[in-house]
Amino acid sequence: MKKEKTIFWISTTIIFLMEGVMPALTSQTELAKEGIRHLGYPEYFGNALVVFKVLGTLILMIPKVPNRFKEWAYAGFGFDFIFASISHGAVDGINFQTFFPLIFLGILAISYVYYHKLNTASIT
Repeated sequence: MKKEKTIFWISTTIIFLMEGVMPALTSQTELAKEGIRHLGYPEYFGNALVVFKVLGTLILMIPKVPNRFKEWAYAGFGFDFIFASISHGAVDGINFQTFFPLIFLGILAISYVYYHKLNTASIT
């Protein structure tokens, strides 16, 4: 059980830092704004994305949040990573930027699997 908790918290914390803290701290920089423009999205989309990322990571990190909200947060991040990969591939061609979001999709999948392992273990 301790190993499962450790894996869950490490993977979830990585998602929290990269998808919650980093965007919250850097979203208003010119580099971030240019990144959104480069992909063809309007600036307000980047702002909305940051709000949802911060809320989603908080939902994943706070233990008392109902399971249904956590499932929606996991799904939202899954879509975010897949569409980020597609956007980078469509605009810039196949390169590291295309696959970088998929690395985080893998980390998210680990968090999700261990979230369910811990919830199943606590029910039985």
